[in-house]
Amino acid sequence: MSHTYCCAVFHCVFSTQERRKAISAEMRERLWAYLGGVARKRGMKAIAVGGMEDHVHILLSLPSSMAIAEAMREIKSESSRWMREEAGKPRFAWQEGYGAFSVGCAQIDTTVAYIARQAEHHKRRDFQAEFVAFLKKHKIEYDPRYVWG
Repeated sequence: MSHTYCCAVFHCVFSTQERRKAISAEMRERLWAYLGGVARKRGMKAIAVGGMEDHVHILLSLPSSMAIAEAMREIKSESSRWMREEAGKPRFAWQEGYGAFSVGCAQIDTTVAYIARQAEHHKRRDFQAEFVAFLKKHKIEYDPRYVWG
């Protein structure tokens, strides 16, 4: 076969350092757009971006040549630099880790809708409960002592 065909879609979730409420409502749309631009510039596709004041959700399609760890490193590094230098948040940082959950083609629309409804969703469940629920849903073993860094 002369071409490579790949469908690698991940629902990526990561928090601000210490889950600080560092992403103001006014800043969110600009940051979401910037995250999408970083993805595009690096050969990825941000299908959906959203979140709240303390975390981000990105539905991300990766090229066949890119590992998820590389994608997250690029996105988090460039966006934290942008938040410090361009958005006037000199102490801004993301948490060290992230969650990356595989998404099948049939789940893309549902995941996009979930990301779009973050404000509504977080009236009922905080980020920590949401993240642990993702780990459990995807049957990822974890030690509660180390989830939050």
